[in-house]
This record gives sequence, structure tokens and C-alpha cells, in this order.
Amino acid sequence: MDAFTTARLSAERLRRDHLDDLVLLHQDEAVSRYLGGTRTAEETSAYLDANLVHWDRRGFGLWILRDGHGRFVGRAGVRPLMVLGREEIEIAYTFHQAWWGQGYASEIAGALCGVAFGPLGLSELVGIVITGNLGSCRVLEKAGFQRERTYEDEGHELILYRLRKPGLTA
Repeated sequence: MDAFTTARLSAERLRRDHLDDLVLLHQDEAVSRYLGGTRTAEETSAYLDANLVHWDRRGFGLWILRDGHGRFVGRAGVRPLMVLGREEIEIAYTFHQAWWGQGYASEIAGALCGVAFGPLGLSELVGIVITGNLGSCRVLEKAGFQRERTYEDEGHELILYRLRKPGLTA
């Protein structure tokens, strides 16, 4: 699934030519505060390469998000992540500050769940939030994720949320 749309956003499969947009996003201190810190251009390039390989291997990953005027507003997707020694599939979203507080994260979270449980055929998703990121906690809870536990990883206290495909039991 290379592309999809929501009411206000278009999502396109991550490509190498998205590097400049990602570098600006990853170097913004406020944006990166809850992502483990800012990344250099070289770190973002390596991040991009790893995510492109993931797309080639798994057929899904991160999408670049644009508003109705075609402006780059952020990135979002579903991707594997090791959590407490187990591979999980994480929902992820990050927006430029200009788009904060306008419901875009909730909009894309709902769309990502639909893609994950629909076309991708996944049975569950997790959300990982650095403690203190109350906005992201609200987004996940609004999307139906349940808080499962708090844990520590690489010096960060994290909250693990989980959402199972509707109709599935634990």
C-alpha cells in the first residue's frame, strides 16, 4: 500500500528523495524531544535507509504526510520494533510543530489502525510513548489503545500501549 488519504492528509510511501524534509523534522528540538533527541543529517540518512529496506522486505513502513496544499507536515507509519525482547508492530507519527493541536495525530492514528488491521492483515499494534508526552498518550487512548505497562529502555521511561484488532481476544 504505497499511498492512502484521510480527510485532510495524503500519505505516500517513504522514498529517498524525502531526506531533506526528514532532516528538518528530525533536527527540530521540540519535535524530537519525545523521539530520543535530535538527529544529524547523517543519522537521518541512515534512518531513512533502514526504513527503505524495511519497506522492501515487509511491504509496509513509514509514509510521508502532506496537507491538502501538498506541504510536508510529518511522517507516520507502522513498523517493527523490539519491545522487552519481543518484536512488536508499532504505530508511529510525528508532525511539524505548525500542525500540533489540530487533530492531525488522531486522524492519522485512526487511519493507520485501519490500514494495519485491514489491508496489512495485522492482529495487533503497540504504541510507545516517552513518559511526559501527554498529547501522544491522549492520541493513542482516543484510538482505543490500552495502557499496558511502563518500562525503561536506553535511559528513557516509556509507556507501552496495545490495541488488538476488533473481534480478537487476548
